[in-house]
Amino acid sequence: MTRSLSLAGMALAIVAACGLGGRAYASGSSYPDRPIRLIVPYSAGGGADNAARVIAQKLSDRLGQSVIVENKPGASGTVAEGYVVRSPADGYTVLYDTFAFGVNASLRKLPFDPRHDLEPVSLVATAAMILVENPKLPSKTLAQLLAQTKAHPGTVTYASYGVGSSAHLAAELLNDRAGTRMLHVPFKGGAPALTNVIGGQVDCYFANVSSGLPYVRSGMVRALAVSSAKRLKVLPDVPTVQESGFPGFEVLDWHGLFVPHGTPAAIVEKLAQAANYATSDPSVIKRLHDMGIEPASSSPAKFGKFLDGQMKKWSTLIEQRHISLQ
Repeated sequence: MTRSLSLAGMALAIVAACGLGGRAYASGSSYPDRPIRLIVPYSAGGGADNAARVIAQKLSDRLGQSVIVENKPGASGTVAEGYVVRSPADGYTVLYDTFAFGVNASLRKLPFDPRHDLEPVSLVATAAMILVENPKLPSKTLAQLLAQTKAHPGTVTYASYGVGSSAHLAAELLNDRAGTRMLHVPFKGGAPALTNVIGGQVDCYFANVSSGLPYVRSGMVRALAVSSAKRLKVLPDVPTVQESGFPGFEVLDWHGLFVPHGTPAAIVEKLAQAANYATSDPSVIKRLHDMGIEPASSSPAKFGKFLDGQMKKWSTLIEQRHISLQ
């Protein structure tokens, strides 16, 4: 009897010493037992929101609970990020974030550390961009556009949907690699950026596939190159930027899931498995492809390494190119 009590006491002491570790197994085994909120940092109806809703449906199927999308736009995603950072670390508040996550800390003074205060769960999607230009320009290839830029420094312009956006940084990476000086013209969204290229007010723009492809096919803009490492199936005749003379050039919009720091490991793993299940579903793959988005999957650890690479890449470029919000 004494020995049994002693062993029981030792077990309790070990659980107490482990802190959250003792609760992680229990939390993971019963999780989830109520609806989960998926926080999207952008307005309803946009590309990230549409993709999040597609994935949320399959997450719900896998987890056996409703996954409710909530939009909290503002400040390039930092409003939503801060909200999730302050939420309980119990797996019931999940962040669906994108490219800006890897950039925000380099451009803004934040009251939190995104990489420390939010734990990566899984990469869920990537999307290439198409460098498009107004078809009235004399250039017909990326090389010709860059030659024009070098011949007339400061006269060729490019659009973006804001400082620090993927469209902005893709163009600045190209400027950096090519030794050119295209001028940045930021807009408040992708639609006006594309409209101004079509209208000839701005020369070129790294458009996302879903919005840019219809205008490429109609001839309203000319596609010069794609930002991915490989050519796109929907534009097999358009070369990559890499093929156009810039080895290693790759810029992808990406989407991924995060939870607050301290969320039990068992819950993080269960969410990652559900995300991988969702993005391997044929119906999800088709719907994302229709949006110009490529489904992806990863473990939490691999997603963390991906984020570290993204943050290093863009912080270095931001510093080298003296990019700021001012």
